[in-house]
Amino acid sequence: MDFRIIDITKDLITTPVYPGDPEPELSVFSAIAGGDACNMARLTTTLHCGTHADAPLHFISGGAPINAAAPDRFIGECEVIEVPPGRITGETVDRLFPRRPKRLLLKSNGLAYFEKTGAEEAAYYGYQLIGTDANSIGGAEDQTGPHRAILGENIAVLENLDLSQVKPGKYFLIAAPVKIRGVEAAPVRALLIDGHIFWSN
Repeated sequence: MDFRIIDITKDLITTPVYPGDPEPELSVFSAIAGGDACNMARLTTTLHCGTHADAPLHFISGGAPINAAAPDRFIGECEVIEVPPGRITGETVDRLFPRRPKRLLLKSNGLAYFEKTGAEEAAYYGYQLIGTDANSIGGAEDQTGPHRAILGENIAVLENLDLSQVKPGKYFLIAAPVKIRGVEAAPVRALLIDGHIFWSN
């Protein structure tokens, strides 16, 4: 049966960074046009530019790093829902969040964020992954509370998704983070599969 691949990844270089974070820098140090044998570039960036995954270590001292994240949390069936802009409270979660999916992606044109009670309620539901098209799951007034509530329950976090061309509904997610030892986050190439997939050996 036919299926469609939707790229929900924001560009690492051109996507605006979280306010106060350093801008990524890309430089070419080997160029065929300049007589070199090959093209090579150097990238200097935080691990939170563009679409990325957060690990517990991001907000929890001694928490697990991104290389310890189980890949199956980032791969599998998911559901995209629309949420209104502004704070995601516990009441918002109770009213709008479905209970069944293991992985949930939040579409709000980048304008919704968890407050601590909403994050605690979402964590209580037992999701394996929560993703958002906002630059963070938390708001400017409180990043620590929402992150600790969700990451503390070992729920995978995806931030800065591009859900602009995605309708609410069920999809298959492929969004494993780059394997980098001992750090708190990593870039992700996030894809949604729209339609049925049949796997065979």
